[in-house]
Amino acid sequence: MPYATAPDTTRIAYQVRGQGTPLVLLSGQANDHHWWDTVRDDFHPARRTVTLDYRGTGMSDKPDRPYSTEGFAEDVIAVLDDLGIGRADVYGTSMGGRVAQWVAVRHPHRVRRLVLGCTSPGGPHGVERDPAVSTALSDADPAAARRTLLDLMYTPAWQARQPGLLGRSTVLGDPAMPAHARRRHRLASARHDAWEALGHVTAPTLVLHGTDDRFNPTANAPLLAGRIPGARLHLIPDARHAYFEEFRTVASPLVLDFLGAP
Repeated sequence: MPYATAPDTTRIAYQVRGQGTPLVLLSGQANDHHWWDTVRDDFHPARRTVTLDYRGTGMSDKPDRPYSTEGFAEDVIAVLDDLGIGRADVYGTSMGGRVAQWVAVRHPHRVRRLVLGCTSPGGPHGVERDPAVSTALSDADPAAARRTLLDLMYTPAWQARQPGLLGRSTVLGDPAMPAHARRRHRLASARHDAWEALGHVTAPTLVLHGTDDRFNPTANAPLLAGRIPGARLHLIPDARHAYFEEFRTVASPLVLDFLGAP
């Protein structure tokens, strides 16, 4: 397992597959690189995909000190530096989209094209989920909270066609995360606020979102697209938060078409 060293000496595990122009895939909150397992091959062999385990997840170090989306972005740059990649496409979903925003803002020369999926600008301008959803996710019964998360990720029809999805989904969090890292991920995502900085994004940008996303409300998508100069917006009908998996036959070609544009 290769590792990059972040500016604060934290070791960041990363994974590289495929051939072609590098595409960095950034996972959601409290998830490692397995978030992308079911769809990663959609980008091969046209793209060389790069994933990483956020600090606190997977095989990366798990320091017990504050995390932030800005800091996660610097970890991404450390991985690119370790690989000798000067410029890459970046596709982030959920919290990964928040991280991707900072990569594009702080390191514009490193980002060729940017895709932001099911994410938010954060801060006072971001649209928060219904408090009832947050309450259900905080259920003292971990199994009940996990079932709530599953319903936020996938439609009932998809779940019915995927027996055992609750036990094998790769997007419901890294089960091996220590409690301190899970808490620090949650705070990093909650404190994200890139609103004032988004106007400085120079990379061509595609914003994707499901129309039925209650985990990260769909209303955030037009906010992002309106804030980033020249950004394109595409809403996927009926999709929930894990649109990239359930609606992969729509989402993956959209991303590849956008990334392949001149």
